Amino acid sequence: MTVLIIEDEDLAAWGLISKLRRLDPGIDIVATLDTVTAAVQWFRENPAPDLAFFDIQLADGLSFEIFDQVKVPCPIIFTTAYDAYALRAFKVNSVDYLLKPIDQDDLARAFSKLRQLRGPAALDAGTIQQMMQLLKPRQYKTRFMVKVGDHLTAIAAEEIDFFFGENKIVWLRHQNGRKYPVDYTLEQLEDMLHPQHFFRLNRQYIASIGVIKDVVSYSNSRLKITLREPMSTEDILVSREKVESFKDWLGK
Repeated sequence: MTVLIIEDEDLAAWGLISKLRRLDPGIDIVATLDTVTAAVQWFRENPAPDLAFFDIQLADGLSFEIFDQVKVPCPIIFTTAYDAYALRAFKVNSVDYLLKPIDQDDLARAFSKLRQLRGPAALDAGTIQQMMQLLKPRQYKTRFMVKVGDHLTAIAAEEIDFFFGENKIVWLRHQNGRKYPVDYTLEQLEDMLHPQHFFRLNRQYIASIGVIKDVVSYSNSRLKITLREPMSTEDILVSREKVESFKDWLGK
């Protein structure tokens, strides 16, 4: 089998090559490219490979731009670091995807799907447009309007320590120590806030990264969180199900 790899990160490309050869030592990597421009030129000058791996974000743009400039007459497996919510569009026209870091078992399943194909995966213009729309950078809320007496004022997201629920009201706690009610549920806020800066600790708290003062192991494989100047003395616990994602969040 001949395979083309379009990937702009050297380590990711070599990692994929290693996994491919572990899966099938007879695979022939015909080229490794890192830009839209190089890929377009390659497809114009070379016979189609049996399979191509397309990273989505390349050095000079999105790999979907390749399809606007040249015919890609081979099956494609996309590789991407984007969250799975944006990948529903890849489940069309026999196109598959692998979420980075690529897992060996996921790669094997993608090859199993490939064997079931009877022809190249055709990407129509509508599908490409849908993919590009879903992969536009997501906009997160940067300011919240709160009422201070008879006045309304805007509080920047980076000035917020945490949100919490109390007596059926959701409150915003500012860095100055004051709290303000907001007209959103914690579920709505979880979707509005940038996941790199805020984390849903439990059913009551969404905290910013800067307000986490201490983390200790707790009973039943949970974590106990100490916030800077919390609103109460109650324990703030992260459940077992969220422990790993919380640790990943802290380490980003």
